[in-house]
Amino acid sequence: MAQDHIRYDVLTQDALRGVVRKVLGEVEKVGLPGDHHFFISFATKAPGVRISKKLLEQYEEEMTIVIQHRYKDLKTSDTGFEIGLAFDGIEELLIIPFSALKGFFDPSVEFGMQFEPAQTNLETEDSPVQEVKNSSSSEQVEDSSDEKKSTEDDDGDKVISLDSFRKK
Repeated sequence: MAQDHIRYDVLTQDALRGVVRKVLGEVEKVGLPGDHHFFISFATKAPGVRISKKLLEQYEEEMTIVIQHRYKDLKTSDTGFEIGLAFDGIEELLIIPFSALKGFFDPSVEFGMQFEPAQTNLETEDSPVQEVKNSSSSEQVEDSSDEKKSTEDDDGDKVISLDSFRKK
């Protein structure tokens, strides 16, 4: 088989991430239309990810957030997005580059995509992860942890099945 010098795999992943970029950009402008809501998974140790130390300790490798009823300060850029969510009643600001995405799912229309982050993009255990301090706004935001169904795997990490949110 011939060597792929064009890297169609990388181009395809970038194009799919562009769908998420466009969708979140529209939600930033006009809010969530209809029953749409999103489950977004990302690598917590990917370059550019900024989450609190507490969240990083809970989600050492991967985290899934839910954007539905209550979120705040959604801002998108060409390279990523930031959003305010609450976890166990504590408001958090998350900054997530699109390159860190591992999955996107909208259960209202049973649409989903999986991404393959390149190993070269993920930070090693020796690399520092930037921490974001908790926000202190009095505005109520969504407690994303209540929206997810999760189980624990053999290593104690939480595994979330998106299949449980699909309409039967």
